[in-house]
Amino acid sequence: MKEIRTEIVIDAAVNEVWSILTDFSRHGEWNPFIRKVSGELCQGAQLQVVLGPPGKRAMRFKPIVQLVEPEKAFRWLGHLFVSGLFDGEHIFELETAGKNATRFIQREKFNGILVGIFRKSLDTDIKSGFIAMNEALKKEAEKSSRQS
Repeated sequence: MKEIRTEIVIDAAVNEVWSILTDFSRHGEWNPFIRKVSGELCQGAQLQVVLGPPGKRAMRFKPIVQLVEPEKAFRWLGHLFVSGLFDGEHIFELETAGKNATRFIQREKFNGILVGIFRKSLDTDIKSGFIAMNEALKKEAEKSSRQS
């Protein structure tokens, strides 16, 4: 198993950050990593996701939503071709970090026989994608917070 974890503090309320994060129709406008998401955010639903670190080729996959806790967390589980080869559970978590501040945590747990082959790319490309998305979410949420 391999896990990547990033976090950032955003100067906006949890409900605002959640609203931006879960408005899948707008990801293409602000998100440099998860470029497109479609589908319903409910446990058991299949999403269609296009993601890739900035400057890298995007991948398309169809993860299944594992958990939805409004204004707290959601997770999806995706597979490369078949389960057990290269699986990724992507986890988004939001925590209150003070008055009108949110700690956004983005993690992914990778499992499968191909994880070792992709280990270096996960530590560099995928982690840089997480960081780029975190910073873009912060910018979008703080801009939205200032306007309200």
